[in-house]
Amino acid sequence: MKAMSTRPALRWLVPAAAVAVVVGGGAAVGTLAATAEPSLPPRTAQQLLVDLQTARLEGLSGTVVQSADLGLPNLPSLSGGGSGTADIASLLTDTNTLRVWYSGPDKTRVALMGTLGETDAIRNGKDVWLWSSQQNKATHRTISDADTKSHALPNDLPVTPQEAADRALAAVDPTTEVTVGRSATIAGRDAYELVLAPRDKASLVGQVRIAIDAKEHVPLRLEIYPKGSDQTAFQIAFTQVDFARPDDAQFRFNPPPGAVVEEATGTPAKPDASHGKTPEDAGFTTVGEGWTTVAVVKGGKDDADAGKTEEGAQILSLLTPVSGAWGSGHLLSGRLFSVLLTDNGTIYAGLVAPERLYEVALENK
Repeated sequence: MKAMSTRPALRWLVPAAAVAVVVGGGAAVGTLAATAEPSLPPRTAQQLLVDLQTARLEGLSGTVVQSADLGLPNLPSLSGGGSGTADIASLLTDTNTLRVWYSGPDKTRVALMGTLGETDAIRNGKDVWLWSSQQNKATHRTISDADTKSHALPNDLPVTPQEAADRALAAVDPTTEVTVGRSATIAGRDAYELVLAPRDKASLVGQVRIAIDAKEHVPLRLEIYPKGSDQTAFQIAFTQVDFARPDDAQFRFNPPPGAVVEEATGTPAKPDASHGKTPEDAGFTTVGEGWTTVAVVKGGKDDADAGKTEEGAQILSLLTPVSGAWGSGHLLSGRLFSVLLTDNGTIYAGLVAPERLYEVALENK
């Protein structure tokens, strides 16, 4: 069930091209955000799921902390150098602080606070701005009604617990056990806790814990625990939150004197856009179901040759060379997921151990 898609007011439409990955956190966020367990009236897991689906939010502002402990190697910069673009690799390994403002689906702002500057993504009606204070550069785009209706804006980074929770709730089906956890106080707010656990123990995910505001029914924190671990590999939480509608001035952006301003043209493409092709036509398939699904992206000669470029070789040098009856390639293995890049350009990925990827690769040989 996708709570975000059923509640447009909580879509948190962020026109940010900065990153397109899921990031999360470690124990530092919990230390900042949570205190003693409050006493709340009992609610069942089903009631909490209904609360999430029926919540209505007119406005919000606050501070969100993200940090990752995914067990990944030190990856090189993946930012690509674009205007207002954050370094994806740092979002996978470092602690990050964001300021967020929401005043309806067409008025949103996210500011990623860095040691060397600030990166902002702002939407005010049909105006979208990406701003990098470090580069002193802004990119403006005017979006159409068609862009909005088709959700063609790049918004794949969950910059709030709400977005992260919506993605986790999409996994609620017969493959998932749903229970109620311990209540908590987060950012000064009492919250219930909804716990999602894969029934298939082959998944590397042990539990997903979502803390839900007891009054507003909005997620305040999301944690993901690897199987067999009591240390989070993914966490995103509010450390301060205000449910009043922000002032409209927060969404008006005027480039400072001397800033470089670019006017973007054309329709913003989603990161997974396949130019009208079906996923199968684009070489994308899945094997299995639920939490142990393996995504398969078949590559061609260009993909196989990518590792011969300087950047490709740099990335491959940080991965583990592997081989077997399925062939040979390189492995990226973390606490929550594994990715296999074969030498023929095919990619296998899932919330599973590498051995499961090898099995699928052998079946598809």
